Amino acid sequence: MDAVFKFDPLSAGGTAIFIAAIISIFILGVGIKKGIGVFAETLISLKWPILSIGYARIGNTNTRVVHMHSKARIASQALYILAVSNETRFEFLFTDVSGETSRRDQPIFASVFDVYHLYQRTYLYRDLKLRGAIVQAGQLVILPDEEVFSHVQGVWNLSSDQGNLGSFVVTNIRLVWFADANETFNISLPYLQIESLRVRESKYGPALVIQTAETGGGYVLGFRVDPAERLNELFKELSSLHTVYGEHPNFGIQYNANDARRRLEAASEEAAQASQIKVDNFEELDERQEREINTKLNSYLAEGCLGKVPSQGERAPVYCKELGFAMEPIGDGYKLQDLWNVMPTKMETME
Repeated sequence: MDAVFKFDPLSAGGTAIFIAAIISIFILGVGIKKGIGVFAETLISLKWPILSIGYARIGNTNTRVVHMHSKARIASQALYILAVSNETRFEFLFTDVSGETSRRDQPIFASVFDVYHLYQRTYLYRDLKLRGAIVQAGQLVILPDEEVFSHVQGVWNLSSDQGNLGSFVVTNIRLVWFADANETFNISLPYLQIESLRVRESKYGPALVIQTAETGGGYVLGFRVDPAERLNELFKELSSLHTVYGEHPNFGIQYNANDARRRLEAASEEAAQASQIKVDNFEELDERQEREINTKLNSYLAEGCLGKVPSQGERAPVYCKELGFAMEPIGDGYKLQDLWNVMPTKMETME
């Protein structure tokens, strides 16, 4: 039986809401111009009734200063998110319009940055990784909350004609294979990226075939395990873990708002302390020491006492007992000690 479309605007729920809105305009005494403006803003807001942005789609995020549409034009911080989906860019600005001062000083979207940074650092929980630094000295680098259930040796990777011999590491989060000859040739496959598991015949005999999801590249991976009984046991174990993970996934992100708030307060306090100038960290030099530099030597040199003095002529050198060598006689008003101490005898800092 063919479906028949019947247009009945009077029985539609939106018609009743529209009529109620028009009646409310007159009851509340709102002007026609303002009522139309509110109606237009409502239609615009309904464009995005429910907005969900996955962290994997976020290309950039930061804060920007915006001025709220009010008479005071109060400056407020806004959360800027650049999202990318199917080669299309979307830009969003989110502001806090609650008017609460505490929330304006410490924006409520600060947790978005914390969770986003955690998401970027925990990609091994969610993304398929090829040739990563996940194995060291034949041992898997364990992630937080990761438990190793089994270690299977003698697993052939059938990605090439001759195959590569390696080992399986089965955990509660992912399946890892690495080559025995070169541990950098490896694959980390989270259960989140596994679309299907099955055992089928191949030209190498029974093989474990894993189909990855489109987000994981859509690969078809084949592995051969000897003997066949061990292959069946491994298949049952992976199928069970895959099912359990689907019911209770672990994305690797553990965020506690209270801990984050304490870290933020501690960081703010540390920054405030670092910005304060502490007198104990500086030493004050006594500027009077500059004036203690021997000025008599400068005067002696300026008067030409080391050369010819027109009024006295050239003076013959005499033997100096203090120094043990001959020197010209010192002029009147000067002592040998005055000319010898070029710098002050004590250079000390003031406590």
